[in-house]
Amino acid sequence: MKIHIPTPLRVYTGKQDTVLVDAKTVGEALSQLTVQHPELKKHLYTEEGRLRSFVNVYLNDEDVRYLPEKDTTAVTGADALTIIPSIAGGK
Repeated sequence: MKIHIPTPLRVYTGKQDTVLVDAKTVGEALSQLTVQHPELKKHLYTEEGRLRSFVNVYLNDEDVRYLPEKDTTAVTGADALTIIPSIAGGK
């Protein structure tokens, strides 16, 4: 499956905008991503291993936080994950 990497995090994926992983669940896909690109891990996960609150992950068009099975949701090679970091600021 494909994982779309947002521009601010591409520096940790060798400037790739999409990373291919072989996974059966959303959590496994994200784990594979951080195995392939270890520098991403600290930007996606807390020290306790939880996805950071400002990191939003979408499976196709669905926010993973609101899926019944969350990160244990099954995926196929045709699915795509998109990582969208929240952006704060402005006046």
